[in-house]
Amino acid sequence: MLKFLSKVKIEFNALDPRTAACMEFLAQCNARKAKDSNPACEVQVKRRTDDHPPQITVTFVNGVEEKFDATTTAAQTIRNMILEKGQYLETEQMFREAGEQWPVIIPNEELLQPFLGIKPKKAEEKKQ
Repeated sequence: MLKFLSKVKIEFNALDPRTAACMEFLAQCNARKAKDSNPACEVQVKRRTDDHPPQITVTFVNGVEEKFDATTTAAQTIRNMILEKGQYLETEQMFREAGEQWPVIIPNEELLQPFLGIKPKKAEEKKQ
């Protein structure tokens, strides 16, 4: 998960009962596998003393910042959203490195063509 991020900021009040998602997400960030995937990712923890709701802010490697309300969003949901966006970033990078246009634009006439299906090689071999 951290391999797609350059910075993680977790803010919470330790006495607030709504901090479960922040604590779980922090544990995931501190896991050895996550740290090994991107040692340069900066993880900041800000312990608050006010009534500010728990919040997780992540900065992706492309500079895009996203904030999550940790009172209504589970840590696993936040993790899954990061992984989905990270896969999108990886795909974009692969296309750009290959010199291909991004985003991929599919002409309308191709979208309207019927799908004939693809026969697996094993099915074709059995018929012969």
